[in-house]
Amino acid sequence: MLTRIDLRSSAADARGSAASRSAADLRGVLPRAALDVDSAVAQVRPVVEAVAHQGLPAVLDATRRFDGVEATGVRVPAEAIAAAEAGLDDAVRDALRESIRRARLVHADQRRTDVTTRVVPGGTVTERFVPVGRVGLYVPGGLAVYPSSVVMNVVPAQEAGVPSLAVASPPQKEFGGLPHPTILAACALLGVDEVYAVGGAQAIAVFAYGLAEAGLSGSEGAAGPVEPVDVVTGPGNIWVTAAKRLLRGVIGIDSEAGTTEIAVLADDTADPVHVAADLISQAEHDPAAASVLVTASTALADAVDAEVVRQVAVTKHVERVQAALSGPQSGIVLVDDLEQGLRVVDAYAAEHLEIQTADARAVAARVRNAGAIFVGAWSPVSLGDYCAGSNHVLPTGGCARHSSGLSVQTFLRGIHVVEYTEEALREVADHVTTLADAEDLPAHGAAVRARFGSRPEVATAGGPSQAGSPK
Repeated sequence: MLTRIDLRSSAADARGSAASRSAADLRGVLPRAALDVDSAVAQVRPVVEAVAHQGLPAVLDATRRFDGVEATGVRVPAEAIAAAEAGLDDAVRDALRESIRRARLVHADQRRTDVTTRVVPGGTVTERFVPVGRVGLYVPGGLAVYPSSVVMNVVPAQEAGVPSLAVASPPQKEFGGLPHPTILAACALLGVDEVYAVGGAQAIAVFAYGLAEAGLSGSEGAAGPVEPVDVVTGPGNIWVTAAKRLLRGVIGIDSEAGTTEIAVLADDTADPVHVAADLISQAEHDPAAASVLVTASTALADAVDAEVVRQVAVTKHVERVQAALSGPQSGIVLVDDLEQGLRVVDAYAAEHLEIQTADARAVAARVRNAGAIFVGAWSPVSLGDYCAGSNHVLPTGGCARHSSGLSVQTFLRGIHVVEYTEEALREVADHVTTLADAEDLPAHGAAVRARFGSRPEVATAGGPSQAGSPK
């Protein structure tokens, strides 16, 4: 079911083994899902522009066409959120509360404090961390239900001190055009009461441009306007990703999150039952999900292959899992040794990377590129999806080489506050004017000299003003 890519020295082609290939070569040969976001941008642009210019009617039209839901509004009534929480299974409620508790512990420690640096006597620079004013948090629907994504988006925003939060999730026909009740219940447990039944590119457009009137979802009535947000976060399908790309700049975004992926770096100490189960766990998300094993052990590869076949036969979403595991985005990568394995996983830069080797902690410490690293046999990705305390909104498609997962920092801005006294400015004035002249920006220097009694002279036809030095 899993294809094999042999990067060992014994199987090296003209481009060489894993040890001799450049990072660019490795990125080109490793399994990866094809994601044509540019083409999707062209397709979502009319939807986004319609929402920008027409407001609610355009949203309702997109909801009818793409979700098959006839709606009169998008704001989820407060009573529907309360009813969803009241009807929540007790075990699910307890699990969500524990997930929230652990996420708060981790994310509370991420909150940065203001720092003041005394550059010179009388001259300070303070970095002040200020939360954005309003965020839109997207929670996907479709093949699965993701109350855990409510937790992962809302908790860091709350811990950052964001004063205004709104959640959007696709409407579901089987629930009267409202988002899935478990998603609504998770919002209630987190104290979020501004929720919209809207999905896809139209949801991102609503967050970016707002609506003059939202209307109530599932009932007649007015709900007031939707105010635009400053930042949008949360995973979604390719249409959500395309809308984020299109609207970046109008709004800030966390990342262009693609379909989930897992890589497992394992040696012959790994249990093939565990490895196979973890590969299947992420393949369960989507037919385009990526599951990759990197190992120097042919025996482990063979055992995982056999175990995958056995476990897939008894899993619930067998067709989805088979499609993901047999697709070009998944496979087993054979390497000569652990050193080459580390080069491969750094080139791949997985969203989730498991280290199932001897001395796994030391190996994990050497990894440079991953959204999140799961160390040892008892730290599966599933734990991070729900209850590790870490965040599961992570960079995909190799973006872990340059981007981080969702955190409190996503919702904070560092603002430099500069405060100098007269003497502190006088002391550095010559350096400022020298650099301003070197860049041929004399007015910059003049702005400093003017503070010390040197008036900028009017330029004449004979040449630029020649202002004096500070006193």
